[in-house]
Amino acid sequence: MLIKRKSIEAQANYRSGPEAAVPKKATRKPKFAPVTISEFDGVRYLHFGTEWVQGAMRMRKPDWLELEYAQQMMAWMLFIPTPQKILQLGLGSGALTKFCYRHFPHAHVTAVDLNPAVIMICESMFKLPANDERLNVLEMDAQDFVENEDNFGVFDALQVDLYDATARGPVLDSAEFYQACAACLNEQGVLTVNLFGDHPSFTKNLKAMRFAFDYVMCLPPVHDGNVVAIAFKQRPLLDFDALFLRAAEIKAATRLPAKTWVEGLQQYQQQTS
Repeated sequence: MLIKRKSIEAQANYRSGPEAAVPKKATRKPKFAPVTISEFDGVRYLHFGTEWVQGAMRMRKPDWLELEYAQQMMAWMLFIPTPQKILQLGLGSGALTKFCYRHFPHAHVTAVDLNPAVIMICESMFKLPANDERLNVLEMDAQDFVENEDNFGVFDALQVDLYDATARGPVLDSAEFYQACAACLNEQGVLTVNLFGDHPSFTKNLKAMRFAFDYVMCLPPVHDGNVVAIAFKQRPLLDFDALFLRAAEIKAATRLPAKTWVEGLQQYQQQTS
């Protein structure tokens, strides 16, 4: 959802999911846009039948986070160095799920997506690993997952990237949704959300997050205006010297440009103080 690129390969890959994955309150089967794929300059892109990019994978580095906004979605690493449980809402091309699975070998990673075609395409075209004792990819509604009390207080980090084919804003953006997200985090938990800074949905989402979380910050926009918001269940003590040291550790371990995240947080604090 960062850039537009014309799709050169279209596939409508549908399959029927298990009945248990369909919310009981649903009165009809959800309708999904076709999942489409394009490739350019060694990068494979995921689309939902439009030019909007929903995810990307560099073919020679399938576990790398190719898109800058996806890298920023990992900014919770500044505050949680050793997560035990990570949750992804909205699978996209599986980039964030794969990255977490690879770089946190002692963590359990859960990903939730309602569209069975997205899950199949991630497995067949974007090198998403099969479910095992550390990875659980679920075909179900994200709202149903976060509202399930069995998931309350469970996760250290929660990443939300919920867009449909229109890419007009997150498909779940209510205060109730973000309250449920907060409930799924432990007391030190951190949420990251992909937003569009120049879209009316941006203000709505920030307002809802600030209602549900103790403190919310934003990183500077990238590319086509994506803004990653970071929400804390408990307001952190922002020791920027310590954060820069942590950023250096992240850079050494993962090559992610974590220093720029800290600089972005500094800038946001200065602008809002």
